[in-house]
Parts: sequence; C-alpha cells; structure tokens
Amino acid sequence: MLRFACAALILLSGLAVGCATTTNRNSLPTLETVGQVDLPRYLGTWYEIASFPQSFQRGCHGSVALYSARPDGEIDVLNRCRLDSLSGPLKEATGRARVVDSKTNSKLEVSFFRPFWGAYWVVELGHDYEYAVVGHPSRDYLWVLSRTPQLAPGLYEQLLARLGRQGYDVSRLELTEQPKAD
Repeated sequence: MLRFACAALILLSGLAVGCATTTNRNSLPTLETVGQVDLPRYLGTWYEIASFPQSFQRGCHGSVALYSARPDGEIDVLNRCRLDSLSGPLKEATGRARVVDSKTNSKLEVSFFRPFWGAYWVVELGHDYEYAVVGHPSRDYLWVLSRTPQLAPGLYEQLLARLGRQGYDVSRLELTEQPKAD
C-alpha cells in the first residue's frame, strides 16, 4: 500500500471502511506474526479489549467479532457493537476473510466492501487461543482480543511491552468497554 493512499483497511474487529494515514514505514522493522494459527481453533467469538481508535468504530461499546468457516475455505466475519453505551442500539458489519499465507495462516486479509481487502495479521496468540492481537504491517491498526470480556490480570501489560518492541505506539491503544463478568 502506498503511503497516504486511501485504502479499505478493515480488520476483523473493524466495523466499516477507513482511510489510512500511515506511519513512516521505512524505519519500521518487518512486522512479525505468530508461527502458526490453527484456523478451526481461531474461529468463534472474540471480545475487543483495546484498539487504536478508528472512525468506523466511533461510539462502539462491547465490540465483538464472530468468525465462522465457509464451505469455500474462507471465513465469514460478523462484527457487532453497541452504539454510545453497552445498552445502546446494535451495529453490525458482515465481511469475509481469506488466508494469504497458507504456510502459517497468520497473515489474512479481510473485506467488508469488495474489491477492497485489508491486511489482518495475527501478531500475538495465546497458547490456548485465549487471546489474540491483530495488526497491520503499517502499525496504523491494532486490536487486542480475548475469548472473554476481560483479560487475565497482568496480561495486558505484558502484551503492551511486546507490541512496543514490534514498533507499535502502544500509547494510542484505548480500552474497549465490555460487560463486567458475573
């Protein structure tokens, strides 16, 4: 993608199309992804714990992404959030994801409005698939995801440290309001 080019950069946690204003990629190391993603284990529900603010998620609370297998080998994506509060009106976006690196399955791309596809790279993944971090090689997009509405204590800080070493400006991350556990 060219610097300052407007592109559809929708990641599985996004809810609409956004235009990238990119960082200086010349000084960034290549973004490292996880070694392997078992796609059947990755499918299911993910709660957004934190993300870089994006215009297409403005007003979202309780953001959740649901991924399911398609017969053609791609992945159906359903993103949901509540507008303005956890009890606000439901907002949904449907899309499709496809693997672009079949050796690792850690590099995918997602589309909510074809023909535009955006990079969806899994840069962190819990051993038991209890959390994931999804980013873009530009470092302009970042989502911290969990199978539950809250992360285990201390894990978020550990993720921040590792993401900082990957070239992400973690000070841009904003926590996402999620329902409290019962």
